[in-house]
Amino acid sequence: MRTTYCGLVSEALMGQTVTLMGWAHRRRDHGGVIFIDLRDREGLVQIVCAPARAD
Repeated sequence: MRTTYCGLVSEALMGQTVTLMGWAHRRRDHGGVIFIDLRDREGLVQIVCAPARAD
């Protein structure tokens, strides 16, 4: 279940666990790190993950 929208993620949520729902707008593989732009109706947030965890 979603706890907030992508467009509402801010520093106020730092250190908290949030659940986002949306679609992968863009995926960029830079070798040692993968960036995913997650989009929903409110905005966009960038997710950063290691390639081993990108499944």
